Amino acid sequence: MKRPPVSILQRSLGALALAAALTLPAMAATLPSRAVLSGGCCPGAVWTPDSRALLFLDGPPARATTGIYQVPAAGGTVTRRFSSVAYFSPALRWAVRPGPGEATTLERLADGRRFTLPTYGADVAWTRAETRLAYVRSATTGNFDRRATRVFVADVFGAPRQVASLTGGSLHGWLNDTTLLLSGKPSAQARDRELFTLDVRSGARRVLRQALNFRSVTASPDGRFVAYTVAFDSAARNGLWVQESAGGAPRELSTFGSYRWRDVRRLLLIPLNAAGGPHELRQYDAVARTWATLGDLGDQVRSSDWSVSPDGRQLHYLSARDGNVRVLALP
Repeated sequence: MKRPPVSILQRSLGALALAAALTLPAMAATLPSRAVLSGGCCPGAVWTPDSRALLFLDGPPARATTGIYQVPAAGGTVTRRFSSVAYFSPALRWAVRPGPGEATTLERLADGRRFTLPTYGADVAWTRAETRLAYVRSATTGNFDRRATRVFVADVFGAPRQVASLTGGSLHGWLNDTTLLLSGKPSAQARDRELFTLDVRSGARRVLRQALNFRSVTASPDGRFVAYTVAFDSAARNGLWVQESAGGAPRELSTFGSYRWRDVRRLLLIPLNAAGGPHELRQYDAVARTWATLGDLGDQVRSSDWSVSPDGRQLHYLSARDGNVRVLALP
């Protein structure tokens, strides 16, 4: 058999290598990060609204007194931001303090003006302007799938009003100043829950999806997209989905993991990696419908404790390796 000339063989091998390089996923580079808190301190840190610092709860023996402390995103000196412990609104305009009974006290930080709501300790969900909130009240005993849940909304300093009743339901937040994102069963006997939007002015509902249950429901900052997970349902329904809140078909993202919205169109995801190894950070563009691999952390995230700064430029996570709180700049 006559062998091909060496130059032809080399060109063929080169073409194959180029094709492989174009079709195989690029190896993820490790994203550099810095520890801003150490010594196993402070899970559950959250970003300040200006993305410049992280807030965390701490106290003795590490700090002199219990309170909400702050560390710059670049690391450095820790200072006490709030002397009292409370749930603070995302924009840090309000402190929310559940009482031992039904009343929760809400204090406007700018002037100390207060009002109360009968939440029975339930968390509250704020609109972006933090001039309106919502909360739910459910029975505390019995099968959750059959519990009646009442949904209330209130303007600040105003009286609450009930806007919906659900069975085995949950409040997932506001999509805009007038529309809530909720899920619940239409009746105690129903198998499936509905994920739906509710206009609190008109009462109009829009059902986005039906499934046995919805997990990790989260809306993009502008409320245009909703991401959620369906599990323990049929193979056709299970998975991670993204859907426009205005309606339309859901899109399955063909992967699974822990996810957060980076901005109004990009969803960050750390895929589940049963084989171990450093956690990878991927990004899905919900408008372009494309994936990108941003890199790996060189580490793992403990207890899914991570978040994206409000400006979408940084990420914090709790290291599984040493328990330190680390921050990295997103590519």
